[in-house]
Amino acid sequence: MAHVFHRHSKSDPPVAVSGDGCYLIDSTGKRYLDGSGGAAVSCLGHGDDQVTAAIKAQLDQLAFAHTGFLTSAPAETLADLLIANAPGDLDRVYFVSGGSEATEAAIKLARQYWVEKGEPQRGKLIARKQSYHGNTIGALSAGGNEWRRAQFEPLLLDISHIDPCYDYRLRRADETPEEYGLRAADALEQEILRLGPETVMGFMAEPVVGATAGALTPAPGYFRRIREICDRYGVLLILDEVMCGMGRTGTLFACEHDDVAPDIVCIAKGLGAGYQPIGAMLCTAEIHDTIANGSGFFQHGHTYNGHPVAAAAGLAVMTAILGRGLLPRVQDMGDKLHQRLVARFGQHPHVGDLRGRGLFRGIELVENRETKAPFDPARGVAGKIKKAAFQAGLICYPMSGTIDGKRGDHILLAPPFIIEETQLDELIDKLDDAISSVI
Repeated sequence: MAHVFHRHSKSDPPVAVSGDGCYLIDSTGKRYLDGSGGAAVSCLGHGDDQVTAAIKAQLDQLAFAHTGFLTSAPAETLADLLIANAPGDLDRVYFVSGGSEATEAAIKLARQYWVEKGEPQRGKLIARKQSYHGNTIGALSAGGNEWRRAQFEPLLLDISHIDPCYDYRLRRADETPEEYGLRAADALEQEILRLGPETVMGFMAEPVVGATAGALTPAPGYFRRIREICDRYGVLLILDEVMCGMGRTGTLFACEHDDVAPDIVCIAKGLGAGYQPIGAMLCTAEIHDTIANGSGFFQHGHTYNGHPVAAAAGLAVMTAILGRGLLPRVQDMGDKLHQRLVARFGQHPHVGDLRGRGLFRGIELVENRETKAPFDPARGVAGKIKKAAFQAGLICYPMSGTIDGKRGDHILLAPPFIIEETQLDELIDKLDDAISSVI
């Protein structure tokens, strides 16, 4: 009898034994096209020789050194590379083991920053509905995924949530996309004023919303107005790029599309491409120096911060993304994926919206295309599509609760950056078959 505590106790998952580029292979020899990169993780695909060689070389030299005592060359070099390519005034990198740890660290850093700056009354965080920031208590509190939050509600922190920037559902018929973007952003100012500007420490958002809303992109001008509002009231802008960052949208940092720079940004997933568990929180020099010139100690930490082998893997992944021309490739293949989605599903009676950037694409499913009415949640459409696609040899990322945590279904696609056009055709064909078999 197996002793692994699987995510789904009533299922018996196949055993993965190897990877080959854009495919995973199980113990029976069945091949699965990894159309979502797991959870938007495997940006370089499976079996990248240069990354695995870097990991092996680091293991031969140094496996572990606790950052309470020592730093390591791969961590220092990776931090330098990230900052050299980061937007705005980002200047320091705090390494962790994954996305939830990164957002947790960001929340705690924001709080400590204001304490050390002499404004301890600033302790309130504002985030958005239909967002996802991780599964630790702080990160889950910031997230707006109602299904994930529900049973843990008594444990969660008191964090405010404003409406997401959701053009397909929330833009009025008499508004242009630009007008809607400004109105959606102004909800932040209203919430800051409601809470009291002197009490708000930060605003956290995903530049492109991932798991909870399916590659939901902001309306034009939305984040520029958000940045203006944060500056007006001295609120820190914290961007969660755990899923959408590290080249996934076609730029290294997703916020580059919107011409804004955060005070704090969280990355993970694509940073290690699945080869090692690694994430990071980046902050401005002003935030770092406030603490450095105050207590001198960020009151936070984990055993595996800055793990040398994880950092070596991240360095190899970032070197590959920046050095192999993968960012323009993501833009090109993302356009080709979008064209195929429009050709196959653009007039589909049960597809309401096709959205996303680069190789980060979402399909919102509806029961009625004209009214945008979602399927009855009792039908479990997203879960059934996930199962049907998997049986057909396609890994994709369908989710339910797109609209409000209960209603709505979407499919998230995030294939490896190395995907070829023939594999895009395979992805579309298998996805089409899966949707047709369920609806």
